Amino acid sequence: MTYHYYNKEAETMPREQLKALQSERLCAMVKRVYEKIPLYRKRFDEIGLKPEDIKSIDDISKLPFTTKQDLRDNYPFGLFAVPMEEVVRIHASSGTTGKQTVVGYTENDMKLWGEVMARTLGAGGITSSDIGHISYGYGLFTGGLGGGLGSETIGCATIPASTGNT
Repeated sequence: MTYHYYNKEAETMPREQLKALQSERLCAMVKRVYEKIPLYRKRFDEIGLKPEDIKSIDDISKLPFTTKQDLRDNYPFGLFAVPMEEVVRIHASSGTTGKQTVVGYTENDMKLWGEVMARTLGAGGITSSDIGHISYGYGLFTGGLGGGLGSETIGCATIPASTGNT
């Protein structure tokens, strides 16, 4: 069987190297949210957790969960860890089951999302020689947006047709 990789280095990284990278990124994220987001600082302080207590990915179980209600309670931008001028895209839910939830993306978030989706599509064999027909909806469900972003990141011709006359 032939495998196609979008990012072979990342997708075939040795387990120990992957664990080290995940640990480094988790520690940085925990420090960032503790310093930037009052909800997480409060939650960490309530359980006596300091950012330096998280030393590796093995410590992830020490972290408190974030719930959908947390997103609603901090509407609209209370969980953003960056200033608004760094946000390049905002998605919001419909709010049909309560207050809307809002998610903001930085330029780096968009690049990461594109890479993750390119790797996902690449695992299915999609290459820059293909035509990507994205039939997910392009509404509040962001699957279509992510699929299209991944297809464009791979470099194939992308048809953002959404649903309907496909």
